[in-house]
Amino acid sequence: MIQLRTKHSTDRQTLAWATAIREITRRSGALFFVNDRFDLALISEADGVHVGQTDLPPDHFPSQARQQLMVGRSSHDLAQAIRARDERADYIAFGPIYETGSKVSEYDSQGLRALAEIVQAVRPFPVIAIGGINSRRAPEVVATGAAGLAVISAVADQPDPTAATRAISGCFPRPQGDRS
Repeated sequence: MIQLRTKHSTDRQTLAWATAIREITRRSGALFFVNDRFDLALISEADGVHVGQTDLPPDHFPSQARQQLMVGRSSHDLAQAIRARDERADYIAFGPIYETGSKVSEYDSQGLRALAEIVQAVRPFPVIAIGGINSRRAPEVVATGAAGLAVISAVADQPDPTAATRAISGCFPRPQGDRS
């Protein structure tokens, strides 16, 4: 899954990037999400939208948007994760798990124990761990029951992003019969 996060660009520029990324993800079979903006996600024919705590809650989206888009919601503590579940998010992002330099956060790192607690509290909703995760830390994060990992520098800052992606994705158990 690829997410477009543009905090300091115009709507026109964001839409141009979203449209271009949507074409690439269609060809590759990857999911595409737009950060914060369900309207631009709909226009660009994205698969979903990811919203933060200060964005419109998922249960306030127009019904057309909810029918067409998967919706993720950021959370930083147990109360926010439970609220995201109750707002009918399709997945809940939780973190930061570790300190990170990729994004400024007003929240302290939460750690693996908090992540495991969130996973249990909102089950069966999938929890995506975020913040400071790299290939060395990925196995311990996956061991908490997290359904996925959100990374930036663990892939983008590596000399071989493809190899870095494979190393991280290799931490997840493969379904029986899957030989990929």
